[in-house]
Amino acid sequence: MSAVDLERFVEDCVAANREGDPQAAVRAVLERAVHRPSDLRAALGDPTEAGLTALHRSQGLTILSATWTPQMNLVPHNHEVWALIGIYAGREDNIFWRRSERGISVRGAESLFEGDVSTLDVDAIHSVTNPLERYTAGIHIYGGDFFETPRSQWDPETREESPSDGNVIRGFFDRANERERRLRD
Repeated sequence: MSAVDLERFVEDCVAANREGDPQAAVRAVLERAVHRPSDLRAALGDPTEAGLTALHRSQGLTILSATWTPQMNLVPHNHEVWALIGIYAGREDNIFWRRSERGISVRGAESLFEGDVSTLDVDAIHSVTNPLERYTAGIHIYGGDFFETPRSQWDPETREESPSDGNVIRGFFDRANERERRLRD
């Protein structure tokens, strides 16, 4: 088994982001990387806790290794930039939402398995679940600065909108790790 060269992967994504259709060009790079999930696991390691590890961060592009605890859920949220998700361990279930007079309403769903890549437009709203009893990991790529871009999240019960950003989302991962530690003890 050979590992993905992460430095080269990031360089290729940065170069692709300069193309005429950056999302499509970066998606092609991501598809090549997750084509053999075991190669990404060799480079990044098997997930052992939830987290967002920045592989690259700039004003125009953020590349994260995102890992999810077993059965972790993330509330409906948007990004306000285009996004790509490539899964290299486990599974990620997405519910897609649209704005409505009730706040948001469901418009579709998609399950991503190892080796799958999904494209999210700038106006996408989604919630995420790891339905498995083991960790899930993926490469998440954003057409902007994930941590500094103001955006929204919605309460999963009331569907009320509130402000969010990458640091608020990071808090969900921290709480999932704490929950997982309590379950193990």
